[in-house]
Amino acid sequence: MRKSYIIPLAVVLLFCFIAHAADVVPTDIMQPGTQPGEVEKLLVVDTCNGCHGEYDLDVEPVYNWRGSMMANAGRDPIFWATLAVVEQDFDGAGNLCIRCHSPTGWLAGNAIPTDGSGLMEVDENGVECGPCHKLTNPDNSEHIGVQTEPFWANNEGDPDWITGDQVNAYYGTGMYVLWGRIHRMGLYADAKPKHAYMQSQFHRSVDFCGTCHDVSNPAVGDLAIGNGAQEGSEPVDYNGIPGAPVEDKAAFNNFPYEYGIVERTQSEYKSGLLSQTRVSDYYTLPVDLQAGAVKAVYDSAQAAGTGGNYEDGTVRYFSCQTCHEPPVTGYGANRPDTPERTDLPLHDMTGGNYWVPDAIRYLDSQNLLRLGGGLTATQRAALEDGKDRARTQLENAAVLNVTDNTLKVINTAGHKLPTGYPEGRRMWLNVKWYDETGNTLLREDGAYGPIQLQMDLDGDGKNDTVDTILDLEGTNTKIYECYPAITQEWAAQHVALNSSENMPLSFDRTTGDVKLTLGELAAKEEGSYSKTFHFVLNNKIAMDNRIPPYGMDYDEAKLRNALPKPAGQYGSPESGGVYNYWDEITLNPPEGAARAEIRLLYQPTSWEYVQFLYLANNGSVPFLAEEGDKLLDAWLNNGMAEPYVMAATTWTAPTAAPASELLVSGLETLSVDRKGNPAGPGSTFAQKDTVAIGVRIEDSTSLPISDATVFLSILDPEGKEVASLQGLTDESGQAVIMWKTSKKQGTGEYTVIVNDVLMDGYLYDSEDKVTFNIE
Repeated sequence: MRKSYIIPLAVVLLFCFIAHAADVVPTDIMQPGTQPGEVEKLLVVDTCNGCHGEYDLDVEPVYNWRGSMMANAGRDPIFWATLAVVEQDFDGAGNLCIRCHSPTGWLAGNAIPTDGSGLMEVDENGVECGPCHKLTNPDNSEHIGVQTEPFWANNEGDPDWITGDQVNAYYGTGMYVLWGRIHRMGLYADAKPKHAYMQSQFHRSVDFCGTCHDVSNPAVGDLAIGNGAQEGSEPVDYNGIPGAPVEDKAAFNNFPYEYGIVERTQSEYKSGLLSQTRVSDYYTLPVDLQAGAVKAVYDSAQAAGTGGNYEDGTVRYFSCQTCHEPPVTGYGANRPDTPERTDLPLHDMTGGNYWVPDAIRYLDSQNLLRLGGGLTATQRAALEDGKDRARTQLENAAVLNVTDNTLKVINTAGHKLPTGYPEGRRMWLNVKWYDETGNTLLREDGAYGPIQLQMDLDGDGKNDTVDTILDLEGTNTKIYECYPAITQEWAAQHVALNSSENMPLSFDRTTGDVKLTLGELAAKEEGSYSKTFHFVLNNKIAMDNRIPPYGMDYDEAKLRNALPKPAGQYGSPESGGVYNYWDEITLNPPEGAARAEIRLLYQPTSWEYVQFLYLANNGSVPFLAEEGDKLLDAWLNNGMAEPYVMAATTWTAPTAAPASELLVSGLETLSVDRKGNPAGPGSTFAQKDTVAIGVRIEDSTSLPISDATVFLSILDPEGKEVASLQGLTDESGQAVIMWKTSKKQGTGEYTVIVNDVLMDGYLYDSEDKVTFNIE
C-alpha cells in the first residue's frame, strides 16, 4: 500500500546512533527469499575440494574460485569497516550486509547478532559452493526452492500451473531461494557425479547473477523520502512506519530495482543490448565495440568449437557468465569418469578489485583478519592469481581513441564503466602534456600523488602524506564516478526523531575535520543534499557520470533506476532512445604542447573513502570498533590502492593540412555608367572617372571561391601606390571593386596589382596585374 512520508513521533525510529548489535532483525531490513534455518546440508568448500580441486590449477573450479572476491567476501576489510558504520547508523542493518558476504553464515542463523560476532569459522569463505549450487529461480519456473509465506521472492507467490502464467521473480540484494533437498545443481544434463545432482538452466541465466549484483536498501526503500529511487521513477508500494509487519514493506511489494539504490550492475546490463546479442553475432556489432571485453568473450567462446554457443547447442549470449566465467577446455572434477569439456566455465568470478587481495594477505600476516585468518599457501597463491585476472578484466573494459583534439573513451563491458558498489571507486583520465622536445612537462591533468595531511595516521607524532587525486575539481580533471547522497528532507526527518544531529556526513580530506553534520544538512533549505559514504542512509543519487553500456535503453534504465545523472549525458536520449556507449572529450592542450600521454586509471578504494571509514567509526559497536583502523593500516601498507592503467594512448599536435591554391582567373578594368554600375571592359579613363576593377577567384580545379577577400593596390605611372582597395567575392567567385579618380591623378599608365586573397584553407601565392590609362 502507498502511504505518505509522515512517521508518527510516537514511533521509535530504528535509525539509531547509540549503536549496539541487534539480536532481532528489524522488519525494515528483512527481505523475501529462503530464510535462516530453512535449508540444511550447505556443503563448505573444503568438502567440494575433494573432487573439484587440487588437480589442475588452470581450470579447476576450487582454486580459481579461491582467488576471487566472492571467496573472500567474509575476509574483506572494507566489508568489516563498512559494517561498523552501518551498525552505528541503523541498529540491525548489518544483517543485510552479512546476507550477501556470508550466505552460509546467514542461512545458518549466524548473522545474529547483526555486528557479525555470531559468524563462525565455518562461515569464513564468503560466497561459496553450497549456496550457489543450490540456487533456484525464485519464479518457480524450474526447480521449486524453499519459500514460505510471506517471504515469497516474487510478485505472486506461486505460478498458476493451470493457466501456465509465470510469476515475476525478485532478483537482487541477496534474495536467494535455495533448493531444500540434498541435490546440488549445475549446467550439464550428462554429468554423473557421486552426489545427488540436477541440471539447472537457471545457472546459465543472467538473473542468477542478479541475485546479488543489483543491490537495494530495503530500509531506505520503505522509510526514506523518495524511497531511495531516482526522480520521476514509478511510485513505490511501501508502509513507511519503522517496525511494521514485513507484508507491507517495500521489499515485499516491489521489484528490488524500484527502490533504495545502492548498486545497479545487473540493471545496467539488462538495459543494454549486449544482454540480447548472441556471441555468434559478434561481427554485427559496431566495429569499435569489437574489442576489449567483447572480443575476449567472443574469442573464448569460439575456442570451444561450437560457433560461439554452448557445447550442448544452447545459444550463448554476451552474458555475465560468459565474461566472468569464460569457457575453457578441461575437466570439472578429478574423477576418472569425468568428461573433458570444451566449454567448462572457469570459476574466475573476478571484477576489477586487484587491491583487496593484498590487504587480506597483509592483515592475515598481522593476525588482524576478523574472519578467515590463517591463510594457506594455496589460498595466498590463488589470491595473487585472482589479482592478475582482475587486472585483465580492467584492461578489457575500455578502449581509447584519439582523433585530432577529440578523445573517445569506449565502454566494452556489458555494464556501466566503472560499475558495482560506488563508494570509493573511481576511474579518471590522466593526461601529461609535453613540449616539442618531449622533455618538458607543461601540465598534468588528473594528476595523482601525495597530499600533505594535518593528521598523524601512524602515531609517530608527525603529520603524514597520502596519495590521491590532487585536484578533484580541476577544470581539466575528468573523473567517472557515482555520488550517493542524503537529502535535506531525510536528514530533517532523522533529527526530528532522535538525537543524531552531530553525526558527521563528511570530513575534510587533509585535516580530518568534520565538514558537515546531519543536523547542519537538516537545517539547509529544502531540496539540498549532501554526498556521503553512509550507504545505509543514502536516499539519493546526486551524480552518476559513468559511461553506459552498448545500447542502454532509456526506458529500461529509467524503470530500473539506472539512468545517468544529471540528464543530458551520453547523447541525451529521451523515451524510446538509447545512450552512447562512449564518452567524447575535447582535449585542452596547453600552449606549446606537441605531445601528450593519456592514461585511463582505475582505483578501487580511494583515500577519501578509507578516511571516512576510519573517522566515522566512533567505537559504539564494540565488536567492530577497530575495523576502520585495520582498513587504514592495510591501505597505507599496501600501496594505498595504487591506480591501475586500464588503457593508454598518445596525442600529437594536429598538423594543418596544406592549403589549396587560389588562382585569379580573370582581372580587368571596367567602365562605369551614370548609375554607377559596371558597363563593360574599358582601359582608358579621364580624370575624375570611376574605374571598376573586376576579378574572378578560382581554386586549382577551376571551381569559383565565394567569400574570399581580395586585396588590391593601384600604382601610378611612377610606380607609387595611390590606392589600397579590398572586396569580397560572390557565389560566382566574382568581385567588382570601385576606384574614384581625381584631378590629382596625372595622365599615363596605371597598374592594378592583386596583393593577396584570403580564404580559410587556401593560399594565394602570385601577383596578378592589369593596366589602364588616364588621359
